[in-house]
Order: sequence, then C-alpha cells, then structure tokens
Amino acid sequence: MTETMVARDQRPRERRLLGPFVVAGSLALASGVLYLRDPHVDASWGRCPSIALFGLACPFCGGLRAMNDLTNLRIVDAFFSNPLLVSAVPLVLAWWISVVRDRWTGSTRPWMFPVQRGVVAPVLIAVCVAFSLYRNLPIGAAFYP
Repeated sequence: MTETMVARDQRPRERRLLGPFVVAGSLALASGVLYLRDPHVDASWGRCPSIALFGLACPFCGGLRAMNDLTNLRIVDAFFSNPLLVSAVPLVLAWWISVVRDRWTGSTRPWMFPVQRGVVAPVLIAVCVAFSLYRNLPIGAAFYP
C-alpha cells in the first residue's frame, strides 16, 4: 500500500496564520468603526457613487448599513439593507475557518469547495449582476437603500 505525498507548508505556524488573522483584525476594526459611526444617518459616510451618477443601486449599496446592523445583532434589518452581503457572511466565514485550519496544519489544499478553476469569479459576477437588476426593479424595492 503506497502513501500519497501531501505537500506541507514549511513556514512556522505563526507566519502561516499571519494573513488570515490580519484580515480578521482588519474586519473587526472596520466593524468597530461602523459601530461607532452609524451609516443609517443620512450621508454620514457620503453618497453611493452608483446612485449619485446613475440613480441605480449597485450590489454593494446598503452594505455599510448591513454590517452595522450585524454588529448590533439586528440580522433581519441587516438582511433588508443588503441581503447579498448577509447571505455571503456564512460562506466567507466557512472559507476563513477552512483557511485557518489549513494554515494551522500546514496543508496546501488549493480550495475548500470542489469547483473547477475559473468558475468562481464568473458565478460571483453573475450573482452580483442578477442581484443589481432585481433590486432596481419594482419587485425588489424592499432592498433599495
């Protein structure tokens, strides 16, 4: 019986974990700033360029309000501010945990989901475009900023 060779990252564990924890710390800091400066106050963070230029909501419109609502544990309010962002949070969290686990063990797995390379970006772009179209139609008005 032959054993398959598994590639391992030989860097020290602290060095391998630096990237994921810098990302987590940056997101925690940004969430804290959003907690302190409420984006629900009109124009407290400026105007959305997409709405200002075209009068249309982009897929990221309402994202600051959604993150503020999530830091205040108002999940339903967050969902109505930006359902795409709120729906993505569990997926991003699962991906981050997978990266931390792989970095902890030194594994060099290329991706946590069983997908072909080159598929993820087009799917994400299609989802963002579809969400933008939906939220700018009358039926999606509930999700308009």
